[in-house]
Parts: sequence; structure tokens; C-alpha cells
Amino acid sequence: MSEELLALAREVAREAAALVRDRRADGVSVAATKSSVVDVVTEADRASEELIRRRIAAARPEDAFLGEEGGSRAGSSGVRWIVDPIDGTVNFLYGIPEYAVSIAAEVEGQVVAGVVVNAATGVTYAAARGAGATRDGVPLRVRPVPPLPERLVLTGFGYRGDVRAHQAATVAALLPHVRDIRRQGSCALDLCHVAEGAADAYVEEGPQPWDYSAGGIVVEQAGGRFGLLEGSLPPDLAEAGGRGLVVASARDGWDSFVDALAEHGFLRE
Repeated sequence: MSEELLALAREVAREAAALVRDRRADGVSVAATKSSVVDVVTEADRASEELIRRRIAAARPEDAFLGEEGGSRAGSSGVRWIVDPIDGTVNFLYGIPEYAVSIAAEVEGQVVAGVVVNAATGVTYAAARGAGATRDGVPLRVRPVPPLPERLVLTGFGYRGDVRAHQAATVAALLPHVRDIRRQGSCALDLCHVAEGAADAYVEEGPQPWDYSAGGIVVEQAGGRFGLLEGSLPPDLAEAGGRGLVVASARDGWDSFVDALAEHGFLRE
């Protein structure tokens, strides 16, 4: 079943990515804001999600659906689709080629397939549980684990200033102890970059299921480890910033990376 769901996710994600790419060529304007003035929604976000919702409903009308922009729909099949129509909307707004369509399929609460398409370039990351992960059809593997001071770590920040202040403090504490830190603007693509060996690890408190579900299974099927841990944001900020500390790394480097996160304030004591 996972392969069947993956095939549908890949087809629909590529179609949505083409729509997003065309909309970027036509020019972009902000349609609305959400949690803050920097948390933007474009008409392309809405059009992409509507396309994905319509295509999946036509193929699998009994499935549930969770989308970032359009909310949720109940289903009766045990399958739920988790969708981010543009992950990295600020990059999309500015023309930075690091924004993606992300589609994951969940069966009885477990993600079994995921596709992330960089809408700017067309590069497609895909994974099905038990079947490995690929980039444009080529199998992916995480990098061999270097010592912690030689690891390149990807991260991201929320949209509210008070959430960002907390995140910045923890990142600043970690920075002297790793090779370097990068902030590229798309959780889904960052996870795929860990899967393909373009970085050693990823950490961010606050992403939502539509941000990480597809990228998470790509990491796992590329030989890495992905998880949600209890982050250190105060409860009032955690509610605004999302639930859970999203972490990914090679399996062999997981324990030492999580120990470093705990030491430098990412995890709740």
C-alpha cells in the first residue's frame, strides 16, 4: 500500500510544484498573514493546496486530509494525507530557490510515504516505508558520522519574535561546539538535505506535521533517525511555536547530538 500511496503523492506533488513554479514566474504578492507579519500566505499557497486536495480526493475520496492552509477533513479509510503546499513561503516570496511542496501519507497514525519536491528546481525526494529513499530516483544515504565539532547542523526559526529569541539563544549556545549552523528556510528540504548527506543534522522547535512528515520519512529511509523530543520553549511560547523539538541525524550520531542539545538548552529539563 505504501508504494501505491507514494506513487500518488509523487504525481500530485510534481503537478503542484509546476503550478507553484508558474505562479512564481508570474510574480508574487502576499494574500494574508498568520501568526505575525512575517508569517505570510500567498495566493500560490492556496492554489497549490486546492490542487492537491482536489487531486487526492478524486483518487481516494475516503481518505482524511490535513493541510497547512485549508484545515482538515475527516476520512474513513485509515489513510490521512499531510500537506504543505509551499514549505518555505518567504523564500518563494523573495525568489530564493529553496521552497517545496511536501506531501506525506499516514496509515493508522504512521507515516508510510512522503514526497518533497523543490518547486524552484524540480528536484524530487521520495520515500516509502521499507523501500528506501531517493532523490530523482537515485538512492539516498545519510553521511557517515563525524565527531560533533565537525558536524554541519541545519535549523530554522519561528515567526514570533519571542519564540525566535528563545530559539536564537539555544542555537548560539550550540554554535561553538559544531562545525557550523545553516538556516535555509524550509524544514522539509532541510530534512531531505540531511538524508542526502548535504548536512549532518537538523534541529528546530516548533515545526508542524505538514512541515516535517514527508521529510522525516525521507531521513529514516535514507538510514537516518528522525524524532520529536520535548523542547525547552516555555509553555505559552510552545503553544505559539508548535509542539515538539524536531531532530534528525544519522543513526550512529543520534545519541551524541541529542546529548549536545540537552547540554545547550534545547530540551526541557
